[in-house]
Amino acid sequence: MPSSNIIIIGSGISALTAAYQLSSNKNVIIITKSKVTNSNSILAQGGVASSVGKDDSWRSHFNDTVSAGCYHNKESAVELLVQNGPGYLLNLMNNGMEFDRDEDKNLLLGKEGAHSTRRILHAGGDATGRALVMHMLEKVKERVQIIEDIAAIDLLIENNHCIGVKAKSQNNAIYDYFADYTILATGGCGGLYSFSSNDKTIMGDGLAMAYRAGAELCDLEFIQFHPTLLHKDGKSCGLVSEAVRGEGAILVDEDGRSIMNGVHPLLDLAPRDVVARAIFNEICNGKKTFLDISMIDDFSSRFPTITNLCIKNEIQLEIGLIPVVPGAHFSMGGVKTNTRGQTTIPNLYAIGEVACTGVHGANRLASNSLLEGIVFGNIVAKDILVDYKPNKVNPVVKGGSKQDYTLNLPSKAQIQTMMMENVGIVRNDDRLQYAIEWFEKCKRKFDEVSPSRLTIEQLEIVNMITVGWLIASSAKMRTESRGSHFRENYPFEDPDNWYKKEIIRKKAIKNIVYS
Repeated sequence: MPSSNIIIIGSGISALTAAYQLSSNKNVIIITKSKVTNSNSILAQGGVASSVGKDDSWRSHFNDTVSAGCYHNKESAVELLVQNGPGYLLNLMNNGMEFDRDEDKNLLLGKEGAHSTRRILHAGGDATGRALVMHMLEKVKERVQIIEDIAAIDLLIENNHCIGVKAKSQNNAIYDYFADYTILATGGCGGLYSFSSNDKTIMGDGLAMAYRAGAELCDLEFIQFHPTLLHKDGKSCGLVSEAVRGEGAILVDEDGRSIMNGVHPLLDLAPRDVVARAIFNEICNGKKTFLDISMIDDFSSRFPTITNLCIKNEIQLEIGLIPVVPGAHFSMGGVKTNTRGQTTIPNLYAIGEVACTGVHGANRLASNSLLEGIVFGNIVAKDILVDYKPNKVNPVVKGGSKQDYTLNLPSKAQIQTMMMENVGIVRNDDRLQYAIEWFEKCKRKFDEVSPSRLTIEQLEIVNMITVGWLIASSAKMRTESRGSHFRENYPFEDPDNWYKKEIIRKKAIKNIVYS
C-alpha cells in the first residue's frame, strides 16, 4: 500500500510543473503507464504563447484566445492564463530554461494562426515541448519518485473523497496508491481517432476514470483537429507545426492552387477549425493537399524536427511540398474544474488537457496548451500547499482479482475508424446516432466488469469505448456549429450572436444561483 502526500497521474508539462512546486516540502509520486517521456507535451513543436513582446499585452492575448474559442471560454480562466503566463515563463528562464534568441539576445517570437501579433516563444526551433519537458525532468528527478510502466485503472473513492488511485503493472499486479491529494494529468484523447498527432499512449484514460468515479465532465464535443499532419501512404505520420505557416508556408492543392483564398480573411493563419475543414473539403472532392514551403529559407535549420520527420518518411523537401491531412490534436473539454484546478470530487485535481477549466472555449488558440500546463500546474500546486489538509478518510483495502476477464471487444483500429468517420471534423445527426448506438452495444459487454479484472490492453479499449460514447453523445446534444464542433445541419452563427448568447446564459446562471 504505497502512500504519499500527493500522487500525480501523468508526466507531461503540467504534471512536472506541479510536481516541482509541490515537492519542495511534500512527498510526491508520479505514475505513468509508459515511459516518463511519453506525453503530448514532449511532442509539442509550436511553442509557448505569451505576451512578452514590447508591443504586446495580456488584453490582446485575451482577445485572441476568446475569439479563437468562439466566445465559449470562461473569461476568468483566460485572464488567469494570459496575465500569469509572462511571470511564470520569466521564472522558468531564471531557473535555466533557454528559449531561442537572436544575435542581440532578444527572444525570437513567432506567429501562429489566429494570433494578432508575434508572441510564440520557441526552444530548439520546433522542439519546444521536448526542451521544456527535459528541463523540468532535470528539476524534479532528485526529489520526486517517478514510477514508469504502471497504468492507473481507477480512482479510489471513499465517502465521496478521492484518496488515491488503483493501478496495474505490466504483469497485471494490482497496487493501491493512497494520497492526501490526487492530480489527474493524463492528457487528452487524440488516440481515439485514426489520424492523430498525439502520443500513442493518449487514449482518454483520465476521462474514463473520472467518469467512473462520478466526477463532472464537460464540453467533450470540442475536439480540435490540427490541419497539418504529415500524410504518407494513407497514414498520419506526425505533426507539421503551425509555425511553418507562421513563417509564410501556404496550403495548396495538387494543381498549386491556394486553398485558403476566399475562405477566411486570415488565409492560412485562420483558426485551426477553419483550416481543417477547408482541407477536409478538398479531400472529400478527391484532391490531395500540400504545405508549400518553397518560400522559407533555411527550412531544415529552422525546423529540424519536421525536417527529420520528413526524411524518415522519405518526403523530398527539395520539391518544397509536404503532403498533409487533418488529425485529432487537442480536447478542449474534459474533467470540469474551477480556476484552481479542483474537480467536483474533493481532493481530486485535474490539470492540462484532461481538465476543462474553460480556458480554451470551443477551439484552442495555437500554442496556448504548453502555457496552460505551466500556468495551471503552478496554480494547482499553490492551491494545495496553501490549504493543505491531510486526508482524514481511513482507506479500506478491498480485494482485487488479478484474473483476466474474457471480453469480445472491438479493436483499437475499429474504434478509431468509427470516431474518424462519424464523430470527426464534420458531423451530422445520423452519423452521431450511429456511433452512439455502436458504442452502447460495446459498453453492454463490460458495464458490470470491474476494471481490476481486465488486462491493461483490455482496459485501454474499455476506456476508448467509454470516452468515444461520451464524445459522440455530447456532440449530438450540441445542436449548433461552434469552433471545433461543426454540424452539417446547423450553420455557424454570427460571432456577435455567440457572444450575446453567452452573456444571456451567464446572467441566467447568476439569477439561479443568487436569487
